[in-house]
Amino acid sequence: MPQRLISSVLYGVLMIFVLVIVTSFLGSLILRYTNTTEESFFWVLLIFSFIALFLGGFLAGGKSGEKGWFAGALTALMYSCVTFLTQFLSFNEGFDLQQIIIHSGYLITAIFGGMLGVNVRGHNFKEH
Repeated sequence: MPQRLISSVLYGVLMIFVLVIVTSFLGSLILRYTNTTEESFFWVLLIFSFIALFLGGFLAGGKSGEKGWFAGALTALMYSCVTFLTQFLSFNEGFDLQQIIIHSGYLITAIFGGMLGVNVRGHNFKEH
């Protein structure tokens, strides 16, 4: 794997984790200081997670400069692996069917983000 692809994927994953941590912090504040329940807030957090994966794939694809779909896919797979390992090692639980479906959606979303990121980057460099 070229160095550029590896570094772009790491930037994408880092961006995802920063966005997820910020969103989790804000979500915990909302849950703590409002009457909102976790069940009703699940969909909001899920949407923000998809946005984070799209942006992470977008960044990875843009930084890689080529094969954005591959950079996006690797970004999502790395995120899913870290999530799985954390869940497995911390709580001794694997992914259930719902999580497999959600992480499959993350993969597709990051792939689209990576493809768009490459095209936006390529378009900007052609103008200059």
